[in-house]
Amino acid sequence: MNNSKHLLVIRLSAMGDVAMTVPVLRAFIEQHPNVKITVLSKPFLKPLFGDLKNVDFFAADVNNKHKGFFGIYKLYKELKLLNIDAVADLHNVLRSIILRSFFRISFKKVAFIDKGRSEKRALTQTKNKVFKQLKTTHQRYADVFRSLGFKLNISNPVFPKKQQLSKELLKITGSKSEKWIGIAPFAQYNSKMYPIDLMEKVIAKLSKNNSIKTLLFGGGKKEIEILEAIATKYNNTINIAGKVKLQQELALISNLDCMLSMDSGNAHFAAMLGINTLTIWGITHPFTGFAPFNQPFENAILPDLNKYPNIPCSIYGNKVCEGYNDVMQSIPPEKVIEKVLKAIA
Repeated sequence: MNNSKHLLVIRLSAMGDVAMTVPVLRAFIEQHPNVKITVLSKPFLKPLFGDLKNVDFFAADVNNKHKGFFGIYKLYKELKLLNIDAVADLHNVLRSIILRSFFRISFKKVAFIDKGRSEKRALTQTKNKVFKQLKTTHQRYADVFRSLGFKLNISNPVFPKKQQLSKELLKITGSKSEKWIGIAPFAQYNSKMYPIDLMEKVIAKLSKNNSIKTLLFGGGKKEIEILEAIATKYNNTINIAGKVKLQQELALISNLDCMLSMDSGNAHFAAMLGINTLTIWGITHPFTGFAPFNQPFENAILPDLNKYPNIPCSIYGNKVCEGYNDVMQSIPPEKVIEKVLKAIA
């Protein structure tokens, strides 16, 4: 049993990985209401933690004030003033290793994530592939808190209520009288993206159903232009990208009936809010442990694994097996549409 009253939780990036900490932290504070948590992450991700009790947010300025070894030491000195009792490093990269080492030297208890690199290598290698479900990232996060001496059960999640939509949001979406489907068609790597022409076929089909409104999510100038062009073509379709900030986006997502996303951040935003989340996978696979929280395996829409038996050939989507550039083409739009309609039935 750990008697620590104030934990520092470190997870600096990426956006989806930070979002995956939220349901774990929500379970932790439900089961340990007397423990205070300070989350260390990048400033723009603060809204992810807005509804969590006993959770403070500390912004790491990794590009300026907290850059480099001496910047990390300055960060440590700032955090030390908060009277941290123990450190849960959910990132385990050089920056967080240095930071947690300062705390360890000052006799604070420290635990860090085991990323399971050898298991992931075995899962993604083309020869002697060990094709099995690995421990999820959520389970790996929970293990860090257990290493600090806390009991933690993440199998019975509690989710926040739907957020009330502001007048500004309702001007964009209109009041909700239909089923709302979110679609987030982009990802960091092309290998994880369903071809936009095929996704447009999905959107076109859904737009013909007057009981459905489709909200398109994304970010970045090019993505916004693509989504705006699609939205103008079809009825009951609204582009959200570029029109709202993250906090407003999360409020919208909390009101969805279903989210359709790639293996990317928006899937984790929806899942952490308890939204039924469908994911389309390319050369990555749910077995890697990065599936959205608390979603059944059938919510994963996969390529033809008989045709592409080396999937997954990458954990993050940054390495593509030879001849595997078009795996997403093996997922017909009709299959995606069928999954979406079943999810909102």
